[in-house]
Amino acid sequence: MDNSKASKKTIIDRIWDFFASIKLAAVIFSLIALSSIIGTIIEQGGEAEKNLQVLTKLFGASLAPSIYRISESLGFMDMYHSWWFMFFLVMFTANLVICSIERLPNRLKAVRQPLKPLPLEKFGSYAIKNEIRIKTEPSGLKDSLRNAIKQIGFNAREVSENGTTQFYSQKGAFGRLGVYATHLSIILILLGAVIGVFFGFNGFLNLPEGYTSEVAYSRKGGTAHPLGFSIKCIDFDVEYYKDKDMPKDYKSWLEVIKDGRIVKKQMIEVNSPLRYGGYTFYQSSYGMMPNPQGVFILKAISKSGKEKIVNTGLNGTFTIPGTKIKGEITDFSPALAFRKDGSTFTYNQMMTNPAIKISFTNSGKKLYSGWLLKRYPQTWDLPEGNRVEFIDYWGAQYTGLQVRKDPGVWLVYLGCLIMSAGLYSAFFVSHKKIWVALLPDGKKGSKILIAATVNKNRLSFERNIDKLTSILTKQA
Repeated sequence: MDNSKASKKTIIDRIWDFFASIKLAAVIFSLIALSSIIGTIIEQGGEAEKNLQVLTKLFGASLAPSIYRISESLGFMDMYHSWWFMFFLVMFTANLVICSIERLPNRLKAVRQPLKPLPLEKFGSYAIKNEIRIKTEPSGLKDSLRNAIKQIGFNAREVSENGTTQFYSQKGAFGRLGVYATHLSIILILLGAVIGVFFGFNGFLNLPEGYTSEVAYSRKGGTAHPLGFSIKCIDFDVEYYKDKDMPKDYKSWLEVIKDGRIVKKQMIEVNSPLRYGGYTFYQSSYGMMPNPQGVFILKAISKSGKEKIVNTGLNGTFTIPGTKIKGEITDFSPALAFRKDGSTFTYNQMMTNPAIKISFTNSGKKLYSGWLLKRYPQTWDLPEGNRVEFIDYWGAQYTGLQVRKDPGVWLVYLGCLIMSAGLYSAFFVSHKKIWVALLPDGKKGSKILIAATVNKNRLSFERNIDKLTSILTKQA
């Protein structure tokens, strides 16, 4: 008979059965998991040198180039854009949808079906059952029985027939749909991820202080990507740990310009990005401009308290206010250090310890010269009581921004919310049913029959039934 049924199946039926197969789900899920592991080991869209180093560590120097070429030809260097990975996702989604459609009608029927009184002869056939005899007439037990059922969390319906009163109730029926909510959430997350991959943007922008850009650059090929607005770096600053060259924090002050107007201003840090127009700008890195032509910002303070802000460049001059003392910036180092003999050298091309050398004169007569270090205020005091504070070297650095646009992220967020609800429902919400029959037992006694069923978490439900039994036994 089974063979005859199989022979009568159409091509559509066979295709449907193929996609509804649990075996297909296991195979596709395993392929996605395996390829994702490979995609984690190999940096996606990364530099060839980095991936070759990884493969060399895994397979040795002789095999690494060949494995790299094979991996590249198969699309493993940009796996999430490859046709075969998209094919896996489509197959997995189709399997998930068809499996859900195949099994959902029976679940909906179980959820929607109203609970009915249970024939007395079936009470003994349930796995969870009990029988209690009480020396009280049924009429004196109805209220106590109703309240006892409420104490274990059920609002029971009541029906009386032929001297027998039955209470019956169910709850948690929607828990049977938790798995389908989880299926829906997976589909939404996959859809959001695919939208992000194909319609989103992942790039970078190295933006010098004072500069404006209307484009960001793709990490894949470095092609320019129009933003639809302009982003300007007003200022950038790095804060270091005391007496160390390790950055403690770095910040960028950005402006968003649209149609000639400043529409947003924000200071960003590593964990505090700027969002505008669907794009998110993350503080990612920073660096020194090659051959910088920046502006030194100083504060010159005389011993009498007069002060002024100085903006000048290399070889620029300024005067201490209220005096004839003139300073000239003769040298700059982004990272100054001193040797044991007192000579200086630059140990880094990043602005880890910026310093300027200033020569001071009075009415043309040379007074002294020395280095002012931005991170060490004790170097700002001059011999005769004046002071020159090194505030900034503006325009010499750039801020490195990671630029991302992910139009599918809200679908991913929605999917995660639905998944949380679905998993909670699937694992912690049980479909519980209970029947309690009250019938006469002799002339002045009563017999209480209890039957119950639950689709999961049976041990917890049995404790509730034991509690109900204990409450009713006290009536005896």
